[in-house]
Amino acid sequence: MRVVVIGGGFGGLQAAKHLATAPVDLTLVDRRNFHLFQPLTYQVATGALSPGEVAYPLRAIFRRQRNVRVLLAEVMSFDIEGRQIHLAETSLSYDTLIVAGGSHYSYFGHDDWRRHAPEVKSLESALQTRARILSAFEAAETEPDPDRRQALLTFVVVGAGPTGVEMAGQIGELARTTLRGEFRSIDSGRSRVILIETADRVLTTFPPSLSRKAGRSLESLGVTVMLERTVVAIDEEAVTVAAPDGSTERIAARNPIWAAGVEASKLASQLAELSGAELDRAGRVTVEPDLTLPGHPEVLVLGDMVRVRSPNGGIQPLLGVAPVAMQQGRYAAKLIRARLSGHPIGPFHYLDKGNLATIGRARAVADLHAVRLSGFLAWAVWLVVHLSYLVGFQNRLIVFIRWFISFVTHGRGARLITSTGDDS
Repeated sequence: MRVVVIGGGFGGLQAAKHLATAPVDLTLVDRRNFHLFQPLTYQVATGALSPGEVAYPLRAIFRRQRNVRVLLAEVMSFDIEGRQIHLAETSLSYDTLIVAGGSHYSYFGHDDWRRHAPEVKSLESALQTRARILSAFEAAETEPDPDRRQALLTFVVVGAGPTGVEMAGQIGELARTTLRGEFRSIDSGRSRVILIETADRVLTTFPPSLSRKAGRSLESLGVTVMLERTVVAIDEEAVTVAAPDGSTERIAARNPIWAAGVEASKLASQLAELSGAELDRAGRVTVEPDLTLPGHPEVLVLGDMVRVRSPNGGIQPLLGVAPVAMQQGRYAAKLIRARLSGHPIGPFHYLDKGNLATIGRARAVADLHAVRLSGFLAWAVWLVVHLSYLVGFQNRLIVFIRWFISFVTHGRGARLITSTGDDS
């Protein structure tokens, strides 16, 4: 059987790893030659970790699996009737196809905001954001005008989900601890970090009690949380937000960062158009309870780019987080193995083990359903879980050492400006 997996993220990687020992010829296709641990890209953006510590070469993962081929390529289109994938330079035929193209941040129709407010979902954008943040402090050191200096030292994070909360907390720590005393003309501790959220609380996927604790932790780091505010404009000088009563406020800030809303890979809309499957407002294609594309049981779609029907016809309430994609990837591999052996399996069911978010050093919240934790204990759980999910023993060891040294010294060893920060 020829199996093609599109995407080397959490879902695609799990599917490929669990099929590597099956009697199949497997091809893994990705636009990057590495698997990126996206939950830690914000730490690259704030100088806590280096790029190689949150990424791992895909070829290295499968170097001992002779039946697995890795291709660095981009999917251009599908021929699901002819069971072919068209790449930029060639085409691939398949018997079974797994599509795990992931998602990207949505700017809600304002793509022009992207150049002013980068996101941190990709490694490239995380490095760009790191350069912008560190360059802002350097520029403020030589800026004679106090208003322009304050604008350089104002960081606005849009979106108070886990990434936004983590990003705001890390910038707060960077300004108030790591950089404190390193400059002569500015006091980095007087930087403004503003977190903007449309909802009435941060971390809306967590219980309200943990949201309140996260909010207090952010405030202890000097982060100003602005709730029930909607961003209506972003330019190179400021971020404009609207309140529920219609009034607007222009915040002079040279460093906005986007962490609000995601939309599915464009591959989802291609598959929906070809199969007649439904798309939701986030561009996710609707798949059957066994993750197959309607009318095409040979095509499995998973991860952030899908919403999954329940056996009763409804929609399963699944978050776009790594554990969901990983379990779907393992299920897809199990389904293919079952087909090879002739033993059917039941529909996909997600085992929700809880939700974690870190705010800063020894500050985190953990909703483990039976137990809700905050503070140091939640932070320790967060560390263990994220270390266990990292790919590669070397990366786990290095990241553990980095975190230990950072905890003891408050330092960040990857504070390097490797570009101007203005690259689009």
